[in-house]
Amino acid sequence: MKKMFLFLIIASIFSCAKKVSQEKVVTKEPQKEKVVVGGDSDSHGCKASAGYTWSILKKECIRVFENSTRLNHAEDGKTYSTVSYVIFDGDKAELFLDTQKESIILERKSEGDSWKKDDLELIPWKGYVLKKGGKIIYTGE
Repeated sequence: MKKMFLFLIIASIFSCAKKVSQEKVVTKEPQKEKVVVGGDSDSHGCKASAGYTWSILKKECIRVFENSTRLNHAEDGKTYSTVSYVIFDGDKAELFLDTQKESIILERKSEGDSWKKDDLELIPWKGYVLKKGGKIIYTGE
């Protein structure tokens, strides 16, 4: 009986040792960096995911689609799904064009004149007309 009992103990030790050696060692994969929604602040602290962009005129983060004038493409009679915006502050206008990364500041000399910078001209006519090199590229209300 003692031999049988000793045999069972030795057999169980071997079977436990075999199970432990067969288990796979699980290693943790490196965790991917989590992206926080709204954590995309630019150099000015504006959060693009919330619709904010830096305004040179206002010197703050703004949502250009609020309290601004919408400009639609007017080139070659084509229809585009993107839009651009302009905000006004005194004799200055800030253009947020869908074709430019940075905004553009236009200035006018007096009331009733158009705003200009280089070959860009924003004319207050039936709303607004933006010309580049004399060619109409945007119109807006």
